[in-house]
Amino acid sequence: MNKITNFKDLYAWQEGHKLVLLIYKLTEKFPQKEMFGLTNQMRRAAVSITSNIAEGFSRRSYKDKSQFYSMALGSLTELQNQLLVAKDVDYLSDSSFEKTSEQTITVSKLINGLIKKSKTYS
Repeated sequence: MNKITNFKDLYAWQEGHKLVLLIYKLTEKFPQKEMFGLTNQMRRAAVSITSNIAEGFSRRSYKDKSQFYSMALGSLTELQNQLLVAKDVDYLSDSSFEKTSEQTITVSKLINGLIKKSKTYS
């Protein structure tokens, strides 16, 4: 097990970053009319996940850490909703939706693990 020295060492951030890249690729194929709508919202929500994980990592108290990790979960839930919308309006294929949804579940589990683990170190 490697020592965690910065936010990029966290599995939650690494898997979240994979999700960000996946969202950017998926939304490239969305209609141009969605550039300032669903595309922008999904990208912002995805980036917010990893940004909050990074900011939480730098906080010292459990209360502060858990607040940012909880905001990351909120952004993740927002993204899950937006993925459903994108699928329902036929911007995403079933397979793309399933792959991305699985990644959101992985990230959710890892963030919940971060919240629990940071409590033991407070």
